Amino acid sequence: MGAAAIPFIIFTVFWGAVGGVAPFFVPKGPNRGIIQVLLALTGVCCWLFWLCCYVAQMNPLIGPQLERDTFLILAKQWGKPIQNLTDIP
Repeated sequence: MGAAAIPFIIFTVFWGAVGGVAPFFVPKGPNRGIIQVLLALTGVCCWLFWLCCYVAQMNPLIGPQLERDTFLILAKQWGKPIQNLTDIP
């Protein structure tokens, strides 16, 4: 399973709007520059965090690790008993 284009485009546009478009709509005031920087950094950081989480789900580093007894109990409960005990990881 690879990355789907639609979620990538949607989230990129959303966080791009927060970080690239929203700063232009900040009203004039003494803290306008700080609020603009805050919105830009929020957009960049949230997009990067989302991207890392999204990419990490494509190829997880670890899978579920079952012990031998747990594996045998699950196989018995699911109706597929193990005939050859050497097949157990």
